[in-house]
Amino acid sequence: MQALRLYANPDVRDYLIIIAGMAIYAIGFTVFILPHEIVVGGMAGFSTLVFFASGGHIPVAVTMYAANILMLACWYRVLGRKFVVRTVFGATILSLMIGSIESYFTSRPPIVADTTMSVLMGAAICGIGIGLYYAHKGSAGGTDIVAAVFEKKANINMGRTMMIIDIAIVTCSFFLPFDGDMDARIQARVQTILYGWTSIIIYSLLANYIVNLDKQTIQFLILSPKWEEIADRVTHESGRGVTTVGGTGFWTKEHRELLIVWCRQYDADRIYEIVRRIDDTAYIIQSEARSVYGNGFDPLKAKPRKIIAPRRETDAQ
Repeated sequence: MQALRLYANPDVRDYLIIIAGMAIYAIGFTVFILPHEIVVGGMAGFSTLVFFASGGHIPVAVTMYAANILMLACWYRVLGRKFVVRTVFGATILSLMIGSIESYFTSRPPIVADTTMSVLMGAAICGIGIGLYYAHKGSAGGTDIVAAVFEKKANINMGRTMMIIDIAIVTCSFFLPFDGDMDARIQARVQTILYGWTSIIIYSLLANYIVNLDKQTIQFLILSPKWEEIADRVTHESGRGVTTVGGTGFWTKEHRELLIVWCRQYDADRIYEIVRRIDDTAYIIQSEARSVYGNGFDPLKAKPRKIIAPRRETDAQ
């Protein structure tokens, strides 16, 4: 009973899901990707570069944690206390999880022998883990820190910065120690780089899908002679607002009120059920709303744009 009460607390639930997401990511990366010597993006990818460049003497988990703490210490004032505390927690948990299983899986043959299948499986599992802890405001540091600094200092989009850094990290795997001539290096390294880029695409898309799953906004257009009762029930039972728009049927010349409802994806079934109970012949149009800002949805944020002053004629001369 006490455990249920704790889970009902939103903060406790968020931290539990963040830990679960990081455990899933640690499994996907350490079990399926690292044993095949594939370098992925983020701090895990950078730490993998250090691991293989040092001949396996510097564990991935050690580099991850040390680099994260160093970057947070350097940019503490820029990032703010809240971001730093959350990132320290995430980086600590993830480093401990990877460190606890890393040596076991890197000292044995891969569980899945086929590289392609293993990388695809690992990228999908990593994407699920990243999506879970991002959706609950978790952060494992790494490229998140660099991207956050660029966003605050230069107003550059975080997602774009992270993608550029991830691609650069994977590309650097070309210069890892290799026994063979340049032709053999190109043949071997290009293949692993392609695996790395593919994994970035897979886990980025999957993580983005999971993060936005609960945030997906649905728009309902409802037409029914019992519109007033439907609007009342939707407002009181789902907690979502209803807007009415007057209209007239062209053929019948009858006046009708059209109901407009915006809600999250998880509210859609409840609204369908309310309408079905009241009027199962009602017309319902459901569509996805790309973005809804305002009370009950995402806050409206406008980033200031840099204004470049026009050059004066004297300056041009």
